[in-house]
Amino acid sequence: MIRLNNDYNRGAFPSILRELMNTNGTGFAGYGEDTWCQKAKAVIAELAACPDADIRFFPGATQANLVVIAAALSSVQSVIAADTGHINCHEAASVENTGHKILELPNTDGKITAGQIADLAAAYYDGGEPEFLTEPKMVYLSFPTEKGTLYSKKELEAINDVCRRYGMYLFVDGARMGYGLGAAENDLTLRDFAALCDVFYIGGTKCGALFGEAVVITAPALKHRFKAYMKQHGAVMAKGWLMGLQFAVMLESGEYFRETRRADALAMRVKEAFVKKGVPLWVDSPTNQQFVILTDAQKAALAQKYYFEEMGAGANGSVVRFCTSWATTEEEAAALIADIEKL
Repeated sequence: MIRLNNDYNRGAFPSILRELMNTNGTGFAGYGEDTWCQKAKAVIAELAACPDADIRFFPGATQANLVVIAAALSSVQSVIAADTGHINCHEAASVENTGHKILELPNTDGKITAGQIADLAAAYYDGGEPEFLTEPKMVYLSFPTEKGTLYSKKELEAINDVCRRYGMYLFVDGARMGYGLGAAENDLTLRDFAALCDVFYIGGTKCGALFGEAVVITAPALKHRFKAYMKQHGAVMAKGWLMGLQFAVMLESGEYFRETRRADALAMRVKEAFVKKGVPLWVDSPTNQQFVILTDAQKAALAQKYYFEEMGAGANGSVVRFCTSWATTEEEAAALIADIEKL
């Protein structure tokens, strides 16, 4: 069986495993105050051209999301997100559990627009700031989105403009950042995210690391005592160097970007095979997540050899996701394409 149901089903880049083994007998300072975390921070600051950023390493994306939001918002403030946003659908109300309401907006292919955000914000800020409503203080986006789609630089700039107008933070969940940056149609860079966002993160767990996410905080107001919020929510690892090492190794060498770009290219070949076969796309994704609508017979045929994610019923069939990753091989992609052609 070939596992293509997600992008976190295998270990890590061999380069990371080698460096972990090479340094296994070396002692490091704890809680992220080590030389590896310092090196990783320097690499990220250079790549994003943000020397003054506060960069913190989290074990996982859900922790990153809830801690950033908890640290940024007071108890009477809320966060705007797409109704399909990860914090709204996949994190067991972790944000709500910290005492913050999610103001959901209807998505179009996983995205929300500057116009939607402006309308919601205006209803509060231009409506007299009614005391019985929470104050929308943050906008949460995912790059790529839950449907594998991308925001363009123009779209992100427009959303940034709305956030600046109403004094809201802009937060980008980058759990799959590598696959977004590696997509052929992407026009955003890490420097753009640093310039346009108050906080964003570079995902490691789904992009070649054993685990870990690198949160980049550019807004001065969010930096104050941020590590204390991390500690309060159990997000400070004693062996923090394990994350710093991984980000330093894969980002400095460029492997992170090369392999996620390769995964996107394999996904485009898979998508092309589905389109040529007449299999409908549920959404036109330019990244490693490909969503198609299969008949029961087609689904049964592919399930004999592949694990894929079932997303629910669609028009005339089932919506399923095939997900390439940094670890997907040319042979695995070729096998899937050959089996698609046989449908």
